[in-house]
Amino acid sequence: MGEKVVAGAFDLSDRQRYRDKVRQCLVGLGRLLEEGRFDRPKNLMGLEIELNLVGTDGMPRMLNAQVLERIASRDFQTELAMFNLEVNIAPHRLGGRVFDRLAEELRTSLAYADRKAGEVSAGIAMIGILPTLDRDDLVSSNLSDVDRYALLNDQIVAARGEDFALDIAGVEHLTCTSKSIAPEAACTSVQLHLQVTPGRFADVWNAAQVASAAQIAVGANSPFLFGRELWRESRPPLFQQSTDTRPPELQAQGVRPRTWFGERWISSAYDLFEENLRYFPALLPICDDEDPLAVVEKGGVPSLAELVLHNGTVYRWNRPVYGIADGVPHLRVENRVLPAGPTVTDVIANAAFYYGLVRALADESRPVWTRLPFDAAAANFDAACRYGVEARFQWPRPVRYGGTTEVDAVRLVRDELLPLAEVGLDAWGVEPADRDLYLGVIDERCRRRFNGASWQVATFHRALESGLSRDVALAATTRRYCELMHVGDPVHAWPVGLPEPVPLG
Repeated sequence: MGEKVVAGAFDLSDRQRYRDKVRQCLVGLGRLLEEGRFDRPKNLMGLEIELNLVGTDGMPRMLNAQVLERIASRDFQTELAMFNLEVNIAPHRLGGRVFDRLAEELRTSLAYADRKAGEVSAGIAMIGILPTLDRDDLVSSNLSDVDRYALLNDQIVAARGEDFALDIAGVEHLTCTSKSIAPEAACTSVQLHLQVTPGRFADVWNAAQVASAAQIAVGANSPFLFGRELWRESRPPLFQQSTDTRPPELQAQGVRPRTWFGERWISSAYDLFEENLRYFPALLPICDDEDPLAVVEKGGVPSLAELVLHNGTVYRWNRPVYGIADGVPHLRVENRVLPAGPTVTDVIANAAFYYGLVRALADESRPVWTRLPFDAAAANFDAACRYGVEARFQWPRPVRYGGTTEVDAVRLVRDELLPLAEVGLDAWGVEPADRDLYLGVIDERCRRRFNGASWQVATFHRALESGLSRDVALAATTRRYCELMHVGDPVHAWPVGLPEPVPLG
């Protein structure tokens, strides 16, 4: 949700000065790219997971300040609403048993956080959208007590000029309004970072865009919102609508939403930063004292603070990131597609699939994106969000035939994309034991056509059939989800339904 900022009012001159500074930063970025000033390949990846705080009743708990105080670790931080936390895992070099190491670190961190949350009668839940959230939970008074969230909310609300309209038609139809961006807090995700050189950036970003639909098809975990069964992965439409600065008239004119898939394949990281400046007005026009061009002229490394801040308020599903580590600038692709959960094993399996697939797709001599229209990739992403493992995609035919054809998403993953991911993980130097374990989880989901969303929906309907009301069924489903999440078996192995009550006596 952007850099740390201090709340305050903006006037017209602030916005003009900020726009000028972002332009200067963009020129500075261009100079750094031309002069080859970026870090050399390090094969570094990073992982962030957004979490929910829930009670033993399965309901959200607005207690993140108290929980963070008890956790007392820089690895954990606030997120948008008081029932959210985020955990950051330190960067790792891709290779060897990296995924097993990540899994162990993540289990340790989450178990510790869960124990600390238990001190205030809460627990940690990794799930794309908490099924028990109510509209009354997602209001501005429940935003985290952090200046940048209040300021961002105020600026997005002011830019829109009217209530936010949520309208998601899936299995059921949800329509409602909100006076704030708080509904966005329902979306809890996994963010996968990959540091890349400028020369590789475009291929990796294009590959990540291609991979996004398959990631969602096998990893969907967000079928419910406000008691309605919607899309198998309802986060993308919810995120877009709850941060949409465009009133209906601007939507009708084709103005781009701040949360979007994109509209074209790219040839440079510069393309994305330039689009962000060209298409999107400033939300947080806060200027730094640095003169980025003067810093570049002197051979220094500019922070490009305004460009970084602006980039953080454009919510691409695959976002470009400019950063500095040890005094050297670098670029990352931040993949923001996946929902959190269901288990640590599932999260790491999703990560292994992504890193392997992106590497293999980016290495191909005739890449998929040269044969797949961008609009088809965007439509695949939409289909995956709507239908999950039952989605169908447009995909290039074999080269000798040309054109595209419709394919079953799960069959595509098993027949083509998992073998590619295996090749990609081998290219990273990942050990076969890690590769086979975690890609095997993805293969089992495909074989059974079953993911987190499948389990939630099937268990909820079993609960309804047993005579529970919708609200009680959603709460029971959430409690059972949390139990199985802590057991830790991957979701394809979870038994559907609620446990049988133990007879008394």
